[in-house]
Amino acid sequence: MVVLQQPTQSLPDLSLPKTPSSLPNLYLCFFYYIIARMLKIILRAIFSALRSHRALALENLALRDQLNILQRHTKKPRFQNRDRRLWIILARIWNDWRRSLTLVQPETVIRWHKKGFRYYWRWKSRPRWLRRPKIPKDLRELIRKIWRENPLWGAPRIHGELLKLGIEVSQATVSKYMVCHRKPPSQSRRTFLKNHAQDIISVDFFTVPTATFRVIHVFLILLNNRREIAHFNVTDSPSAFWTGQQIIETFPWDTAPRYLLRDRDKKYGDEFVNRVESIGIKQVLISAQSPWQNPYVERIIGSIRRECLDHVIIFNEKHLRRVLNAYFRYYHASRTHLGLEKDCPKPRPVEPIDLGPVHFESMVGGLHHRHYRQAA
Repeated sequence: MVVLQQPTQSLPDLSLPKTPSSLPNLYLCFFYYIIARMLKIILRAIFSALRSHRALALENLALRDQLNILQRHTKKPRFQNRDRRLWIILARIWNDWRRSLTLVQPETVIRWHKKGFRYYWRWKSRPRWLRRPKIPKDLRELIRKIWRENPLWGAPRIHGELLKLGIEVSQATVSKYMVCHRKPPSQSRRTFLKNHAQDIISVDFFTVPTATFRVIHVFLILLNNRREIAHFNVTDSPSAFWTGQQIIETFPWDTAPRYLLRDRDKKYGDEFVNRVESIGIKQVLISAQSPWQNPYVERIIGSIRRECLDHVIIFNEKHLRRVLNAYFRYYHASRTHLGLEKDCPKPRPVEPIDLGPVHFESMVGGLHHRHYRQAA
């Protein structure tokens, strides 16, 4: 049997020719590119030669300004006011200003122009009449300070006070620099509380854990006018009767204040309310969960914790009374208060320098010290 072989078809050769026959085509393309670039440069030069000297000078000015901006700010170019004014002027006198602008958009220059237009008409519309000369700044502050400290005074009263101080100024000027309010003037809340502080007491409880994990309750009665602790007592089981008895013992006979400020704790039950009202004290209850409405006693409780109880371990009620008595002796006679113009609840006299050198006395077991002068 004879097997016939079919003729095999050869695949086309796709490889690059080994002979450099395509090099002339590459050289021809490169030659055309060079010719096109040269023609473009020549046409641009001819176009520039046909332009006026004025257009060339404006383009040179625009390019130089942008170059200066790039030299001033390497990371991000920022236009200053003089640069903005320059481009606003170029946009008005030069038609081709957009073609030379590269750092910002043309809309930005238009926005600068609109903003400058508003500033111009604001300056143009300013009042032309003569104004009164401004008085010195310290005198303006003095007028406002007198008005704030005396809100019921008017301009004539303040003007008279300034005349008594040797300050010659017109009453119209005083009216001009007074702070005006829509509602009628009234005393501040601080002034109201200061005027009635001697008739207000604040009461509150706080707890102290002992070394054996018992919880002792401390009851405080505070006189608001001098931040003085009128009475305190400790117990492990407070009741309404016990709490009311503390008020009776603190203010016997006719020494009771007019108002009592407290929270809504259940320790102040009906027996406490009845005993307090029986001696003529009116109770003022703060809002629920609003300790900031009873700030004086809350601040003193915080001071007791930070300055005393956080540094000792309490064993029992007797130990707690002894520690609190030591702290309250320091608190009343030695510790200065910002709210009392840096004086103590029991006024502390100023000791002159010539009285002697400074000595110190350890208080509250060494937690605090009292400094005083004494002759050697």
